[in-house]
Amino acid sequence: MLVDSHCHLNYLDEPEARLQAARARGVQGFLCIGVDAEGIEAVLALADDHADVWASVGQHPEAAAADPGWIDTYLDHPRVVALGEMGLDFYREHGAQEKSRQQARFDYQLHLAEQQRLPVVIHTRGAESETLSLLRAHPGVRGVLHCFTESWEMASAALDLGYYVSISGIVTFRNGENVREVARRLPGDRLLVETDCPWLAPVPHRGKTNEPAFVVDTAACIGELRGWSAEEVASVTGENFRRLFDRVRLPEAGGL
Repeated sequence: MLVDSHCHLNYLDEPEARLQAARARGVQGFLCIGVDAEGIEAVLALADDHADVWASVGQHPEAAAADPGWIDTYLDHPRVVALGEMGLDFYREHGAQEKSRQQARFDYQLHLAEQQRLPVVIHTRGAESETLSLLRAHPGVRGVLHCFTESWEMASAALDLGYYVSISGIVTFRNGENVREVARRLPGDRLLVETDCPWLAPVPHRGKTNEPAFVVDTAACIGELRGWSAEEVASVTGENFRRLFDRVRLPEAGGL
C-alpha cells in the first residue's frame, strides 16, 4: 500500500492523468497539501473528487505575510486530515521581522493543531533550532517533518518528540548523502515517503516535472538503502501513514 504522503496535485497540469499514472504503478493514496488561502479550494476539490486523495490545510512559511485566520474555516471539511504545510524557512537571508512573523504563524498553527487534535505537516529549512524550539513548546502535537533535508541530529530530536520523517526524491540525488544517512537510520515505524511534486523529481526523472507516480522510484531507493523489498517499503510506509493521519480511511492491502 504505497502512499504519496506529500504532493501538490493542484500545481500539476492534467492532475487526473497524473493520478491515473500513479495508480497504474501501484500508488494507492495521495495527501494533497494546502499552502495558502489562494490554493486551498483547488486542493479540497481534488480530495472531494477522488476517494484516494486527502487534503491538508495550512499556511507555508513563504506565505507568512498573510493572516492565517482563514485556516479555521476549513477545519471541519470531511477530507481534511492534517494541518500544514507550516513551519520555518530561513534558507534565504531574512531579517528579524520576517523571522519573527514566520515563527508567529507557525506557533498559531501548532496551537490550532493542539485544539483540533490534528497531525501537522512541517516544513523546515535552515531553521533547525528554531523549529525544534516551537515543536517542544507544543508537546501534545504529532506530525511529520516533510521533505527532510536537515541533519541526523535534528531528525533524532524530532523522533524524540514523537514526529515522523518523510523522505523525498532528494534521497536519489548525487548530493543527497545527508538524506540517505537519515533514510538508513530512521526507525522503520517513523518513515514516510513523498514526492513533493511538482518539484524534486527523483532519478531517473531528473529535469522532468515531478508527479505522484515517481514516488515508486523514491521508495525503491529507500528500499535499497535499508535492504527492503519494494513490498516492504510500501507496507511499512503505508501503515505509518495510516497511523499518523488517523482520519484517513485507507483500504487494507488490495486497493480501492
